[in-house]
Amino acid sequence: MTPDEIKQTSIRAYLGQINIFSVKEKDHYGMYRSPFRPDVEPSFKVDYRQNLWYDFGTGEGGTIIDLVMKINQCSFAEAMRKLNEQAINIESFSFHGKEISNAGNIRIMKILPLANSALLGYLAERKINLEAARQQCCEVYYKVNDKSYFAVGFANDAGGYELRNKYFKGCISHKSITTINKSKDTCVVFEGFMDYLSYLTLKNRQHPQADIVVLNSVILLERAVEFLKRHNSVHVCMDNDESGKQALVKIRNVCGNVIDQSEFYKNRRSSRQKQHRKKAAGSQYQTFDAVLLRYNETNTKTQGKI
Repeated sequence: MTPDEIKQTSIRAYLGQINIFSVKEKDHYGMYRSPFRPDVEPSFKVDYRQNLWYDFGTGEGGTIIDLVMKINQCSFAEAMRKLNEQAINIESFSFHGKEISNAGNIRIMKILPLANSALLGYLAERKINLEAARQQCCEVYYKVNDKSYFAVGFANDAGGYELRNKYFKGCISHKSITTINKSKDTCVVFEGFMDYLSYLTLKNRQHPQADIVVLNSVILLERAVEFLKRHNSVHVCMDNDESGKQALVKIRNVCGNVIDQSEFYKNRRSSRQKQHRKKAAGSQYQTFDAVLLRYNETNTKTQGKI
């Protein structure tokens, strides 16, 4: 992974993996005891929105790469190596605003067809076609440290589930991509499963007519390469942010006929970003699924039959 991709790895999750947890939690940041020095009162801040840290005791701060270099007293290259080895595991442990350091704390209790009114209401708020969601998703009931939760589940190729409800998003069990193989010549790539559901909604379908790859995280792109290379054409529906652009470049480097679908919602995104920044400076790009559905209100054309 590139440095920019590595920087997206959650500092909060990384600290949880090495058994360092916040002492005080706020809406968008946590206060920790410094991992570098004795710290009776928590004076180490992790900003969850910007994914940055700052030690008020020393005046130091930065990205997750800077943090790993500082904790391990290592070089930039060594920090990158460590983070590349740990990144997939880190992503698998994010739940409900807390990081779980032991997979044994997480138990799937049952998996049911998607019918829960609260979950269907959440999807309806996001303008997702409920029949498509019922066909593609399930309900996952599970426990984290003896507390019960439920969420919309989307299965991946490793037997794990991406989880979503109104209050959080995360993953349970092994993190991986999701492929839907219909033995077609065309494949469509999405970053997350809400993007995929939005695509089905836009097309008024319950099942895709092309092969599908849902990355479930851009850092998993390498796992999709061999599947993508089997196809004559690959349609890429990524976010118009730096990670999405980098993913598009990588796909173009390994596949022949690659069609960038983001051109069809680029201007809509730019307009929305300006409005969003007025409300929350420094916030991240709007999600693909929201853009795609808003785009559908005025323009239903897409390039190619996907």
